[in-house]
Amino acid sequence: MHQSERSGILLALAGFALLSIGDAVVKTMAGEFSPLGAAALRFVIGAIGVSLLLRMNEGPAAFRPKSPWLQAARGFCLAAASLCFFSAVFVMPLATVMAIAFVAPIIVALLSGPLLGEKVRSATWIASFAALGGVALVLRPNLVELGWVALLPLGSALFFALMIIANRASAGQGSALSMQAFMQIAALPLLAVAALGGHFSGADSLVLTLPDWTVLARCTLIALTASTAHWLVYLGTQRAGAATIAPMTYVQMLVATLMGWWWFGDVPDLATLAGAAVIIGAGLLLWWTTPREPLSVRTD
Repeated sequence: MHQSERSGILLALAGFALLSIGDAVVKTMAGEFSPLGAAALRFVIGAIGVSLLLRMNEGPAAFRPKSPWLQAARGFCLAAASLCFFSAVFVMPLATVMAIAFVAPIIVALLSGPLLGEKVRSATWIASFAALGGVALVLRPNLVELGWVALLPLGSALFFALMIIANRASAGQGSALSMQAFMQIAALPLLAVAALGGHFSGADSLVLTLPDWTVLARCTLIALTASTAHWLVYLGTQRAGAATIAPMTYVQMLVATLMGWWWFGDVPDLATLAGAAVIIGAGLLLWWTTPREPLSVRTD
């Protein structure tokens, strides 16, 4: 292995680990602020930061998307995935949410057939059924304890998968920075509506209050860690290639488990660990049998 490949892997590992640290920071706000409000606030901060960078680097002309409706669809999927993810992290162990979130690549492979006209290979069906079994293992105890709320991570994975497909459809329509800005800006209306809807729903946990400086600081930290993580993964991919970097994403599960145990006292049960192993195994099967293509990473 060349030095550039080794450094690329290390950069990508740092990026993926940083994403899980940001997820742990999200969970620290549970009980202090509305999860829907936290998601909206995080993306307001992120959209402002990315927009300023885009304005400085590419000028005002960069804010004119070629396909506005496609960018709106990307933003809708990002907003829905983030709302589900933030809400899930507030009420469920971090490792459990992360385990179910890893089913997203399987959903992408399945939906690429009807939505993009790609052929669904036999390995995809095998991986899908295996991942479904893994999800059932993880969800079973949580459904009994939490009810339908336990399906939030699955909803997040579904919308994240749809976002990746929309990203593929919009490839080549702008720079990486402009595509990130379009998506975050387009996500804001749904995030605002969801936060206000939660506020007026009557649910105590969704009532919006004036955030104190610690909530603002944590939302800013989440936006910063996510942006830094995506940059590190990008650098790693440039040095080592997407095919080498792709399996590194599963370090998120390890970091999420450690953070959940150290920070919140959440110890995954055997069903969660077994289900996570099955889901990750299904994802690796897809990776081993799929022609190499650019890597997409989470943007929440």
